[in-house]
Amino acid sequence: MSSVSSTTSNHPASSTRGPEISSLIAQLTAIRTEMAAATASVPNSVDADFRASATNLLHYLTLRHRDLRPLQRGLAELGLSSLGRSESHVMASVEAVLGTLHKLLGSEWVADNAPPGAPGFQQGPELLRDHTELLLGKPLAPHNAHIMVTMPTNAADDYRLVHDLMANGMDCTRINCAHDGPQIWSRMIENLRRAEQALGQRCKVSMDLGGPKLRTGPLMPGPAVIKLRPGRDAFGRVRAPARIWLSTDPGLQGPPAPADGCLKVPGAWLQTLAEGDTVHCKDARDARREFMVVDKLRTGCWLECRKTTYITNGTALHYRADSGKLHTAVLADVPAQEASILLSPQDMLILTPDTEPGRQATRDSAQRILTAAMIGCTLPEILRQVRPGEEVWFDDGKIGGEVESVINSQLHIRITHALPGGSRLRGDKGINFPGSDLQLPAMTDKDVRDLEFIAGHADMVALSFANTVEDVVTLKRHLKRIGEAQPAIVLKIETVKGFRNLPAMLLEAMSGQACGVMIARGDLAVEAGFARLAEVQEEILWLSEAAHVPVIWATQVLENMAKTGAPTRAEITDAAMARRAECVMLNKGPYIVAAVQTLNNILRRMQGHQFKKQSMLRELSLAGAYAPIASVPETV
Repeated sequence: MSSVSSTTSNHPASSTRGPEISSLIAQLTAIRTEMAAATASVPNSVDADFRASATNLLHYLTLRHRDLRPLQRGLAELGLSSLGRSESHVMASVEAVLGTLHKLLGSEWVADNAPPGAPGFQQGPELLRDHTELLLGKPLAPHNAHIMVTMPTNAADDYRLVHDLMANGMDCTRINCAHDGPQIWSRMIENLRRAEQALGQRCKVSMDLGGPKLRTGPLMPGPAVIKLRPGRDAFGRVRAPARIWLSTDPGLQGPPAPADGCLKVPGAWLQTLAEGDTVHCKDARDARREFMVVDKLRTGCWLECRKTTYITNGTALHYRADSGKLHTAVLADVPAQEASILLSPQDMLILTPDTEPGRQATRDSAQRILTAAMIGCTLPEILRQVRPGEEVWFDDGKIGGEVESVINSQLHIRITHALPGGSRLRGDKGINFPGSDLQLPAMTDKDVRDLEFIAGHADMVALSFANTVEDVVTLKRHLKRIGEAQPAIVLKIETVKGFRNLPAMLLEAMSGQACGVMIARGDLAVEAGFARLAEVQEEILWLSEAAHVPVIWATQVLENMAKTGAPTRAEITDAAMARRAECVMLNKGPYIVAAVQTLNNILRRMQGHQFKKQSMLRELSLAGAYAPIASVPETV
């Protein structure tokens, strides 16, 4: 595969380190030969725009099927590239090092039988950039990274929220088809298009298929009561009144800011309220309470209270107009509290195939369990595939247990992992069986129905729980049947099985003109184990870069900030590390606009420091005080 001249040289390396260099040449020549042979394995189905990328991916897999660390140490000692950043241009990197090694021995090396289609140093990053723009569009911000935001339900009727998200850096929208429905999705997209017109910018739409996601079933609803509790300092003094949002339909006219409670009131009663009015009531405990109207908007108004108040159906709100007339509204649509099951280590939980609402455990006066807690499962047929001794995790790993027995398709689970004071399990939370060999369908009947809407409205379709090549083929078959404009495919990697089959799925997805990968770190962490998540996500980043396919870094990015308004230190570091992906996804929360602003700032700052695996050595400002006067001329 290579030709080497026999001329000798007086180069010092040829006498002092000749045998070592010859050994490195032999190793790299063998690797190059194997890589060249792998080129023939590129599937014929791969699109013309992806053939160089598919070739590079196979070269990278060939390179990485052995332990390269001894080779890397030998190259580093000679001051040469250790191939640690060769993902986007593997063959070019190997050949460049081979050429230099031959020069150190004083010989000329010419690469013969060069494999066709292998990208060079410039072409590799360019292909990744082109494929990213094809999938995600041109980046809006100077940091060249994209920001994706999961749309909450109220985005269907809150145009201002969608506008503000785009104005602060969102250029991709994610709609999760596991929630809401076509009517809500349509209104979300309508608000998005309206914001695009107003801002003069484009925002791509990605829609996730729900997939064969195992989730907990419903629970018996809790009591219909809202507890309004003001914030107090250490001395019991009110530092932040409780805020209540009044509107004619809180579901459609959600609060423009976080609220402690949302109440539905008659429109005629609401219209007569004015800023500064005082509203009185007797709460569920018959305690007299008053609220101050602090702001009146077109869609509703804000009230504040300074004492703990319990509001329920039948609570009457009164206020007296300037004319002296008493106006009354009786509440009738107070939402029921979200029910939950409190689980502690050693508790028993029964997972059933029934669709009946689950229930808490019952206990005697000594708190001994009389009947175990029970909850259903959205894919009951899966329960027949689980065996005693296998692990089960709930809610992205917050609660864990072990299957003790299977009785009449019911799993009796002994809780092994929960908070010391107990953890709460709610309905519609994920269930994972990381050690079970579950046979799950690629797409559910609902996914097939949802695909009709996605094909007509979205730029991307995310295949949840993409596990095998057959899963990708199934999705492509349904898209072809629909026959409309084909959205690009995003592979959501959520299981160890999907991770192991990622190269084959990438090659299959490359038959289209655009594709991407999402690292869905919630389920993936549970399936792979939290300790292994960092390793797995790194490998996904490497494989995707070798394929010149953009990556979406997802799940719990700035989650605390989106939910509470204040990020943790670990979240900031995680968001900075996300710069190595082409797109970063944020989930919904009351402070999501602020989270987008923060992420935009972090990505902008990291632009000069990080590109994929490569640390970018921009000028370090603090180094100026210690460095001598520069003698190296600037590059023109």
